[in-house]
Amino acid sequence: MLYARIYLVVQLLLLAGFGIAYFLRPQEMGAVSGMLLMESAAVTDVRAFYGALQLGLAVFLGLALSRHELTRQALTLLLVLYSSLALGRIAGLWLDGGAQQTFNLWAILFEVVSAGLAGWALRRWPAV
Repeated sequence: MLYARIYLVVQLLLLAGFGIAYFLRPQEMGAVSGMLLMESAAVTDVRAFYGALQLGLAVFLGLALSRHELTRQALTLLLVLYSSLALGRIAGLWLDGGAQQTFNLWAILFEVVSAGLAGWALRRWPAV
């Protein structure tokens, strides 16, 4: 159970950090992955989806850390979230032909490892 809590704290910090960065500096953060935000609508979309959504996930992880009964749901959410991101990114690289993109390759590695750790924590979490 300690492992799951440590994992949730690390994920909370990562999501909150990236969420704040994308919310406050959407153009700079988007440029890291090669996005050019040419219109204010695109900037707002990145601010909301990449910034506010990650902040909302971090808040939920904080709730899960304070309420023991939400831990399993938080771990399940992270397993589904990171698995979906990794599969979507892999499909995108295949469809779009961008295997030379080091940003996406590092992101896939992070997402697969994060999904695996969430799955491992879920398997160790006592069933209710």
